[in-house]
Order: sequence, then C-alpha cells, then structure tokens
Amino acid sequence: MPRLSLQTNFPVFVTGASGFIGGKLAERLLAEGRRVRVLSRRPLPELEARGAEVVPGDLHDAHALARGCRSADTVFHVAGRVGVWGPAKEFFRVNVEGTRLLLTAAQEARVPRFVYTSSPSVVFNGGNLAGVDESAPLCTAAPCAYPTSKAEAERLVLGANRPDFRTLALRPHLVWGPGDRNVVPRVMALARSGRLRIVGSGRNKVDITHIANVVDAHLLAEGALAQPGHPAGGKAYFISNGEPVVLWDWINELLRGVSLPEIRRRVPVPVAYAAGGLLEALWTLLPLKGEPPMTRFVAKELGTDHWFKIDAARRDLSYHPLVSMADGTAALIAHYRAGNAY
Repeated sequence: MPRLSLQTNFPVFVTGASGFIGGKLAERLLAEGRRVRVLSRRPLPELEARGAEVVPGDLHDAHALARGCRSADTVFHVAGRVGVWGPAKEFFRVNVEGTRLLLTAAQEARVPRFVYTSSPSVVFNGGNLAGVDESAPLCTAAPCAYPTSKAEAERLVLGANRPDFRTLALRPHLVWGPGDRNVVPRVMALARSGRLRIVGSGRNKVDITHIANVVDAHLLAEGALAQPGHPAGGKAYFISNGEPVVLWDWINELLRGVSLPEIRRRVPVPVAYAAGGLLEALWTLLPLKGEPPMTRFVAKELGTDHWFKIDAARRDLSYHPLVSMADGTAALIAHYRAGNAY
C-alpha cells in the first residue's frame, strides 16, 4: 500500500531534531514540502536554512510545547534522554515527565496524531531476545534507567490513544548510517583505542536499522494514523532492517572496511557483567565523570541475542526496509573512506 500523501498547509512538530533520528526526519519532511517546526535547546542553522521553524525550549517548557503544537497536524516525539549511565530521576524526568507534558500540550492543541520514538529496550529482560514480537511484556527492572523510563513513556503514549488523538510507538533498534554520532562512532573509538573486546561467544545475533528505513517508518506511521479506523492506533511496532546480523562479524566488517584491526580478544558475559557492576560502583562512590567503560546493561547488550520480528510493521504500516544491510554497510564504509569523521 503506498504511503498516504499528507502535503498540507499545517505544520508538523518534531522534538529531538538536534539528534540523529529527529534531524534526518526533519530533513526528509522538509524535502517533501512539509512545514516543519522543531523543538531545540540550541540553534539549528542547517535546518533553519532549509525552512524549518525552530522553537527554542525543551520538554519541560510549557510555552514552547504549546507553541510547537499549535495548529500542528502531527507530533513526532523523538527527543529523550539516552545512554546507559546516569541518575534514574533524570531519565524519568526527561523520558516520562517530558512525554507526559508533550502529550498534554498536543491534546490541548487538538493535534490529531502523535508518533513516539520508543526503543526495543522496553522489553529488556536480561537474557536473549530472539525473534521477539510485540506481545513481549514491557520491562519493569533493568540495570540502568533507560529501558524502564522508555517503557513507562510508551505506556503513556499508547494509553492516550483516542479516536480524535491517534498515537503509536515505533521501536527502531540500533540506528546507524551516515550522520550517526553514537552507535558506530563509539565502536570505532573503542576499537582504535584497543579497548574493545568481544563479549561472550561472538555469535550473538542483533538487529540494526539503517537511518533511511527508520525515517520511512515514521512517515508510514503518520500516514497510517491519518486513516480513520486504521488498526495502528494505540500500538507499538518493532522497526529494523529485518536482517539480523552476527554482531561481531558486522563490527569486524566495518573495521576491515576502514583499515582498522579486527576484534579478536574475548571476555565471557559473566566477567563483563561483573566488571560493569564494579565500575558502576566506582563511578557512583567517587564519583567519576562520564560513563563507565563497561556497565551491566552494556555487557548484556553486547553478549546476547536481541533481534525482533517486524511482521506487524509490514502488515499494518506497509513497512518494507528499502536500504539493505549489504548496501547500507557498503555505503557507510565508502562514507568513512571518503574522509568523513566517525
């Protein structure tokens, strides 16, 4: 089913446009001729030059949220606190309370559609997640506050779904591609420093998702919510490339592509997990700046399977990943070999 055209005179409101997903989403909307407002705590001259209206503020600025939502057709809520380390209260303040305030602002402004960028981490259970679908329960406990805060925010968003206020949540997994400043660059930095180790057997399979496919999913979600009675309202959807990779094989493919040494040294998952716990304690007690080089959550993520079925997104959203793993990986390697920073 082709995506419903939403070329209207009404703006869309995007939070998190200073980040990877939000920024690429805003760029795509502008390229399609949409009116775009973005919420940002800092100037975004590149988006402004393309025609975006920047609303200064954050998720706790009621005036900025009201201004952003005024007469908007759709809210794309991409902003959030990410990471594997930090005070739980800060994760919940941004991810849960910020989402609650934005939902209220959108409802008061009578915005008809609300698309929330969630995370597969919301079903974290500490073990392997192989071929999991949306029936998996939301997590209530994790070694860091990111999964639990995103799970609570997702509950708020899906619980707010009404006939006149359609909501859904997308769960893109490990988003990568040109412009990524988090996933691949962190791996490359660790590899160059000699601090990266294979955690576990090295054969665990993981979903990763090209940024172009993630942006497509957001636009398809908006189009689905624009159709009266469409079944997507109030639901969550896993989004990936649909091609799980052996994580460490893919990392080594990237490293070979940019002439960095492959990772061969290994550490068992229990050892990495114990080291993460010790480092977390040191960072808490001393306290030290930045994130610990290993945490319990990261140890589990690096050493276990986590790939997800996207049948529901294919069925309800007509989502089909257009950028394959092979093509996307080759393009990313070419991007770095051309001299772009990673």
